[in-house]
Amino acid sequence: MGKYIFTITAVFQILIFTLTCYYMVLGIVGLFRKKEKKDYTSKKKFALLIAAHNEEVVISRLIESMLNLDYPKDMYDIFVIADNCTDNTAKIAKKYSVNVCERFEKDKRGKGYALEWMFAKLFKMKKQYDAIGIFDADNLVHKDFLKEIDFKMSQGYKVVQGYIDSKNPEDSWIACAYSIAFWTQNRMFQLARANVGFSNQIGGTGFAIDTNTLKDLGWGATCLTEDLEFTCKLVLNGEKVGWAHDAIIYDEKPLKLAQSWTQRKRWMQGFTDVASRYFFKLVKKSIKERKWYIFDCALYVLQPFTTLMLAISAILTIIQVDSPGLNIFILSYLFSDIGWKVFALVQFLITPLILALEEKISKAFLFMMVLYSSNVFVIPYVLRGMGSYTVSILVTLGFNLIFLLMVLVFLGKKNLVLFFRFLLYGLYTVTWIPITIQGILNKNNKEWNHTKHVRNIEIYDV
Repeated sequence: MGKYIFTITAVFQILIFTLTCYYMVLGIVGLFRKKEKKDYTSKKKFALLIAAHNEEVVISRLIESMLNLDYPKDMYDIFVIADNCTDNTAKIAKKYSVNVCERFEKDKRGKGYALEWMFAKLFKMKKQYDAIGIFDADNLVHKDFLKEIDFKMSQGYKVVQGYIDSKNPEDSWIACAYSIAFWTQNRMFQLARANVGFSNQIGGTGFAIDTNTLKDLGWGATCLTEDLEFTCKLVLNGEKVGWAHDAIIYDEKPLKLAQSWTQRKRWMQGFTDVASRYFFKLVKKSIKERKWYIFDCALYVLQPFTTLMLAISAILTIIQVDSPGLNIFILSYLFSDIGWKVFALVQFLITPLILALEEKISKAFLFMMVLYSSNVFVIPYVLRGMGSYTVSILVTLGFNLIFLLMVLVFLGKKNLVLFFRFLLYGLYTVTWIPITIQGILNKNNKEWNHTKHVRNIEIYDV
């Protein structure tokens, strides 16, 4: 029996390790940026859509940032979709002399339905647009956004995603964790795929769609993750989503864990729903056409299940370490102890390195993170020969306290807070496991939950 357990767990663990290495190697490609010679001659006319449900606190700042875009004013128009609003969203938007379209359909709630409704109105208008930009009401738009998107679309991309930044990374540890996750994904996921010629993923906001492509394919993306659904639809129809690294929009991140939990659970519900409908279609097409970028997209929609498999892999390792007689295969069998420590160190340092490249942290902060990563070697060395969990905990706590003190002394209070929140980023990552389980179990619950936005920040403040 032990032999079968070993074989089954070996296949499973090696599969997970291979998948982890694939994402890590691909992510490393994102460390580099290709030089582009950009032509900013304005070519396309844009309709900029703002999907808004009870957004009276933030809507004015987004409109103001859009009105100040460095793009010919006669080549873009702003449309606010006041979707089932019960506050002053529409009233405030009208003060800016932009197009305000009020929608009241209680049985079809959510951004996907609101966009589909607005697309139909746009197609019937006398004035037509070359492309349509999509934004959430809590966003702020960098002045160069449209000219960067226009340049990328001039290269032939029918859909282009912009760089989703954070407008409130210092508000709380959750907002900071979200910001780190998005900054990392922009480079390790989006830029990396752009570098190797894969399709990028639509991020829900800050993207533009070629109008004719939208007419041909139809929107039809009304699930809880309409961005992922439309990405799959594009890839299945032979298109790739382009990436504009310098087309920046600033997004409001949740302030509290409960708010974050609800939002991420909705994402996982949508991911699971999309995976159930598109995964096998994408795999079949990737094999038939021998195109790896389609298979890469298929792997991406499996994110909820990948997260669960990583959790199971970790649990199997813990069980085997505590009970060696169970004959469970663990990954430490593949390499030496030093090899695994180096692997862990590289994984840890990729994130702060990305943040340094994106100029989100200073070089001094990065150097401190490099020093901190020595715990992979230092703590096991100190604990050598000690079997007490109490001693292990005390040594680990002592090591962390020493580094927090060093950060305070050499980098100041602001960086101390950031360093501490960076350590809490691991906790944020772990919460994905129960959130994912909930999302998978509730995938058929299509009820949309609104994320309340409260940070009234001007573009000049970010």
